[in-house]
Amino acid sequence: MTTNTPASRNPRNAPGHPLLTTPFTARTDAREVIEGVDLTGRRAVVTGGASGLGAETVRALAEAGAEVTVATRRPGTAAPLLRELAAVDGAGPVHTAPLDLSDLASVDAFVRGWRGPLDILVANAGIMALPGRTLTPQGWETQLATNHLGHFALATGLHPYLREAGSARIVVVSSGAHLNAPFDFDDPHFERRPYDPWAAYGQSKSAGVLLTVGARRWAADGITANALNPGYVLTNLQRHLDDDTMRAFGVMDDEGNVTPLPYYKTPAQGAATSVLLAASPLLEGVTGRYFEDNQEAPTVTDENPTGGVAAHAVDPGAADRLWEYAAKTLRTP
Repeated sequence: MTTNTPASRNPRNAPGHPLLTTPFTARTDAREVIEGVDLTGRRAVVTGGASGLGAETVRALAEAGAEVTVATRRPGTAAPLLRELAAVDGAGPVHTAPLDLSDLASVDAFVRGWRGPLDILVANAGIMALPGRTLTPQGWETQLATNHLGHFALATGLHPYLREAGSARIVVVSSGAHLNAPFDFDDPHFERRPYDPWAAYGQSKSAGVLLTVGARRWAADGITANALNPGYVLTNLQRHLDDDTMRAFGVMDDEGNVTPLPYYKTPAQGAATSVLLAASPLLEGVTGRYFEDNQEAPTVTDENPTGGVAAHAVDPGAADRLWEYAAKTLRTP
C-alpha cells in the first residue's frame, strides 16, 4: 500500500530546480497515488475520458469525491462508465459533454456551456500516427489540431473558470514520442516537408509540453500546469496502427492476437501519473514540469534518448513563441 508522504527533491540533472520525487513507482495505479485524498467539492474535466487512460483517470478522481465531466466526441460511449461510478458509494457525480477537439465550434460550445469554477483540467484525448496527412476544415494537420490546438483553445477558453477556482491544475498527457520531434515553426502542418506519421505525432506532443511551460503566465491566477508521459499502454490510441506496425512493436502475434509486453502498463497504471499531477498534495504549487512513472523526469539532450524530457520541449522561449503562434492561429478564420 502506498501513501502520500512528503516528496523529496533530488538535485540531479535538473535545469534550475531540483527534481521532484515521490514514493510511487511505475507500477503504482491511479487510485493508489491519491489514496486518502478527499476531492469532494472539486470539479474536473477529462478530455477523452470515456475509455483507456481517460476512463481510469475519471474513475480515480470520481471515487475520491470529485465531480467529473467526461468530455468526448461520442458521449454515449461513456454510459457504462457513468453507470459503474453511480453505483460506487461516495463517488462524486459524473457527467458527459460533447467535445471534438479538432472542431473549434465544438470547443467553443463546450466552453460556452461551462459554469462555475474548474479545479482540474486533464488534457488526455489524442490521436496517434495517422497513416496519411489529413487536414481539418481550417487546413491544420489533424494530429496537431487535435492534440494541441484544440486543447490550447479549451484551456484558454476555460481560463476564467480555472482562475475562479483559486488553485487549479492543468494536466497534459504527452508521450515519449516528443523526444525526437521539436515543434517545426516553419512548417507545422507538413505543407512543404514530407509527411511522417510519427513526426507529426511527436511534434504535437512536444507542443503539449510547451503549453505547460507557457502556462507559467497563469501562475498569479493560482493555476499550475504539468505534462507527463504515461508509458507504454495498450488502449484505443493504437487504432490507426496497421498489423505490421503492431507486430514490429512486439504486441501482436501472427494470428492477430494483441498481448502487452512485460514492461507495458495496465491502463490504471498508465493513468497514475495523470492523477498524481491532477490531485496529489505532493504537486501543490508545482508547475511547468514533465513527469514519467510518477517522478519528475530529467531534461535530456542525447541524440537518441530513451526517457526524460527533451530540452526543446521545456524551452521557455519556444513555449512563448508557440503560445503566440497558437493564439494567432485560433484567431485566423
